[in-house]
Amino acid sequence: MLANLNEILPAARKNKYGIGHFNTSNLEITQAIIDGATELNSPVIIGVSEKAINYAGLLQITDIIRGLAKKTSIPVVIHLDHGKDFELIKECIKVGFTSVMIDGSYLNFKENLKLTKRVVDYAHKKNISVEAEIGRLAGVEDNIKSEINIYTDPEEAEIFAEITGCDALAIAIGTSHGAYKYKGKPTLRIDILKEIADRVKIPLVLHGASGVKPNWINYANRFGAKIEKTSGVPDRLIKQAIKNGIAKINVDTDIRIAFTAGIREFLVKNPEEFDPRKILEHSREMISRVVKEKITLFGSANKS
Repeated sequence: MLANLNEILPAARKNKYGIGHFNTSNLEITQAIIDGATELNSPVIIGVSEKAINYAGLLQITDIIRGLAKKTSIPVVIHLDHGKDFELIKECIKVGFTSVMIDGSYLNFKENLKLTKRVVDYAHKKNISVEAEIGRLAGVEDNIKSEINIYTDPEEAEIFAEITGCDALAIAIGTSHGAYKYKGKPTLRIDILKEIADRVKIPLVLHGASGVKPNWINYANRFGAKIEKTSGVPDRLIKQAIKNGIAKINVDTDIRIAFTAGIREFLVKNPEEFDPRKILEHSREMISRVVKEKITLFGSANKS
């Protein structure tokens, strides 16, 4: 069933578990996400980036998610990920998204606040939840690119959340977009998170939270991939973040790696096969495995 962030995130923050946001760009990935979440009876957030919209088409990807969401009993949020354009946000709401993110983190504080407030005022009139972002994550993923990581200032976060009225706030505490998150030892600024959580009572969001685990990298590489020198966020740090106020955790890279591993493995083991349905079915199974791993880690199983 369709839901927005306000129907699932407040309980997650209050009861100290996280809800997974998993990015999609096609039918099979969407099926895998919803199948995995349904099996574990977990709420789920399906994210669609601007680049995914350009790839799949706005109406097409929306229809896929909405159609599958209506067939399950778990809450499914259709969420625009890292939206920067107000007109695109309006279009997403018009075609059936239940939640949007306005990412003004590339702007200065006042401009970000002004843009976010405009989106919130528009979206709330239509019962659409809004995620905003303050601070900046380094790394590259889809259209998101930054060379530096700017930690969120707790005082600014408090002011920002109060004035804008956003429903969830993405903060920067040391994660990065993409598969290459750390050059040294993985760390998160839990001290900053704790102070923000004391000041900001709405659900907090952790972007760039893929684990990029060696077992999945090795799995893909065993069948021909060449993914090297990656680094992700360890499970122990994810657990710490959830314990201290994070309620929404964004995962994209791990989904891509599982998708690639599934395709490569199937083609190597079945060189005579050319039916795309069989090839993609195996990738779908791999993605569902990752989704269930994450849901178990986040603690959202049986919370729908």
